Amino acid sequence: MGGADVIPGVSGGTMALILGIYTRLIHAIKSLNGKAIKAILTFRFRDFLQEFHWRFLLFLITGIGSAFVFFTRVVPLPKLMYRYPEPVYGLFFGLILGSVYLLIRQIKGLNWVHVLFILIGVYIGYRVVTLVPTDTPENLPFIFLSGAIAICAMILPGISGSFLLLILHKYTFILTQFGKLGGPDTVEAGSILLVFVAGMIVGITSFSRLLSWLLDRYYPQTISVLIGFLIGSLYVIWPFQMRDYIQTQRVKVIAMNSAQVRNLQATPPDTTQVEYNKLGSIVQPKSTNQAGEIQLITVKKKLISSEPFWPDWSHPSSDTRLDNGLRSIWEAMFSMIGGLVLVIIIEWLASRKNSAG
Repeated sequence: MGGADVIPGVSGGTMALILGIYTRLIHAIKSLNGKAIKAILTFRFRDFLQEFHWRFLLFLITGIGSAFVFFTRVVPLPKLMYRYPEPVYGLFFGLILGSVYLLIRQIKGLNWVHVLFILIGVYIGYRVVTLVPTDTPENLPFIFLSGAIAICAMILPGISGSFLLLILHKYTFILTQFGKLGGPDTVEAGSILLVFVAGMIVGITSFSRLLSWLLDRYYPQTISVLIGFLIGSLYVIWPFQMRDYIQTQRVKVIAMNSAQVRNLQATPPDTTQVEYNKLGSIVQPKSTNQAGEIQLITVKKKLISSEPFWPDWSHPSSDTRLDNGLRSIWEAMFSMIGGLVLVIIIEWLASRKNSAG
């Protein structure tokens, strides 16, 4: 589930569904109820541990956290999305198609009513991804709201929390904060992530009860709407897009003899990243007793708009919208197929395990 939630396009809820732990997940989240909260406030820790499904959620949260760290420090997805858009978005596109396939299989006796709900979901999904503003604030209230929205989507089969962060233009921003942990900006990044996690806690505890009620009473209709939402959202995940970026800069002054300055002087910044640091002007000290200082400029590349296009299949080498001509097309197509096959393989392995158990 953690690996799925990092990727914009495949839902952690869908993974829980095909792995056979979805019902347990919903019940575990709902176990943080009034009785559990009362027990912890009155220091009856044994009663709290009996009421709250802490073991299950502990391993779940550990897995999700490990996945976020892996995809920011070991395999930096924001950088890959910027440098290799066609194959990376192609993989996401295939993962969504695989999720749609798996969700349709969950509907028993598909009929015209379900198709109608799917079409409603398609309309909603398309309107959401086309009406979201091209830029969103990075203040703490909006980070809190983003966390609440993302975590609600995480437990929905068919909606990717990271995908909603992507269309809210907070996917790269949040992953970048994980990448800053352990560095000079640890305090700032940690405070942002704490607010994000607080939003996740509030969102998941409130939304899980609504979701449980909908799935218990209107399961086929709810799943149908979610399928449509995924189909409609494919508009912004299509790998062939004209994407426009703007650069923003944040300047702060640091000591000339700091380790960060020495590292930047020894190794030029990698300008292919979505965020990087570079040195600016030297700040003259006010007195001869003060150490010299220099500007540290943090450059961010922010996606402001994207418009899908159909590549020129007959003359791909002359299609300047593609990064590498025919190679870009083949990479995107293979990635799509790979994403689709990956989801199907996961479901097949889960079904074998469940049948063996």
